Amino acid sequence: MSNRSGHYSEYPQHHPQEHGRSAARRPAPPHAPAPSRPSQDGYTLVHAGKQVRFGPVAFWIVVGTVTVLGMWSAATATYFAFRDDVLTRLIARQADMQYAYEDRIAELRAKVDRTTSRQLLDQEQFDQKLDQIMRRQTTLESRATALGAMPDTSVTGSIRSSSRGAAATGAAPLGTPKPSPISDTVIFVAPPDREARLESRAPVMTAPQPNQFAKVQGVDNVIVRLQTSLDQVEKRQMAALSSVEDSVDSRVRRMRGVFTDLGLDLRQLEAATPVRGVGGPFVPVKLPADASPFERQLSRINVTRAQVERLNRTLALVPYRKPVIGEVEFTSGFGVRSDPFLGRPAMHTGLDFRAASGDPVRATANGKVVSSGWMGGYGRMVEIDHGNGLSTRYGHLSEIGVKVGDQIKIGQVIGAVGSTGRSTGPHLHYETRIDGDAVDPQKFLRAGVRLSAG
Repeated sequence: MSNRSGHYSEYPQHHPQEHGRSAARRPAPPHAPAPSRPSQDGYTLVHAGKQVRFGPVAFWIVVGTVTVLGMWSAATATYFAFRDDVLTRLIARQADMQYAYEDRIAELRAKVDRTTSRQLLDQEQFDQKLDQIMRRQTTLESRATALGAMPDTSVTGSIRSSSRGAAATGAAPLGTPKPSPISDTVIFVAPPDREARLESRAPVMTAPQPNQFAKVQGVDNVIVRLQTSLDQVEKRQMAALSSVEDSVDSRVRRMRGVFTDLGLDLRQLEAATPVRGVGGPFVPVKLPADASPFERQLSRINVTRAQVERLNRTLALVPYRKPVIGEVEFTSGFGVRSDPFLGRPAMHTGLDFRAASGDPVRATANGKVVSSGWMGGYGRMVEIDHGNGLSTRYGHLSEIGVKVGDQIKIGQVIGAVGSTGRSTGPHLHYETRIDGDAVDPQKFLRAGVRLSAG
């Protein structure tokens, strides 16, 4: 080094031949360079007679640079020596972090999937329940329509709400009920146009938003309330249907009882009943195997009502109604009485109805006029044949409005009350005959009262 060169120049050279002698300092040759000594302001390096002077700052910069380069070289060597291990650890750490993130993402995704699946399941269950309610409501609406078409129905039940989305109305009105012109008993038919609205009491429900699935419990409560309301409607409908069935069955029994009480042959009368202008292909009544109790009961009622219709047509030939309107007051009954002119016992073959002169006299059943005119003690008299041996006579008329051969309907005016023939004053002499023999008309009238009482 340069420093070493300076130090060697500071001491004299020793030659081998001088070895062992006392070293005596000889004076330096005149051409030798001056020794390098540190000074207070730097360092001087002497080599081969040349001096290089360094300041302290530059010297330490050089020393520091050499030190840094040495450390850098050591660090570089160490890095290259252990680079694979460091990279492996870094890669492993990075992989662990990536796996952790992926696991977290997978967990969150699974949670989102579970939430979505739960929401979809809740939505599907809600849609199924709502669909069941709508189908049930449609069924109840059709039942209400069927009940409304029955004149015997009085109550069908209803659910009302502010929404008017679904409603079921009954059949069209059949007209204002009219009292029978030959009976003071008025039978009012229940209006068939009652509405049975099967609407929800809850507000109209819109499609639930995705953020509303937290209110599933509230929606379930609404559905439960709707189902409860529909249950109540169904119970009222079943009760009304049962009432109709009881009423129709009771009416059939009373109508059959009329024929029994009067001793008439029902089959013979049905065979003699005039056939109206009806027809069509025969289609038997068939109920599906899965028919509900309501449908089966409704089918029974329809069959019974068909029997009522047939019996009504047959009863139209039975004179069980009154021939005059108003309160019934008999001036003379059927049977043995004292003759009003001779004062002796005599057979009275009919009933004498008190009435004013000129009051209308009406036919008590369908039939055909077989006699019209003056008939001895009857005075002016009309006789109507109702078929199957049944006939009625109307005597002491002041005037006659029909002629022989006319077809007569129930309640048709055939004349006016008078006092012709053997009569002491205005009244109507009314007779009922079976196979030409006079029978007590009160027997028929009582049967009519029982029939109208139901």
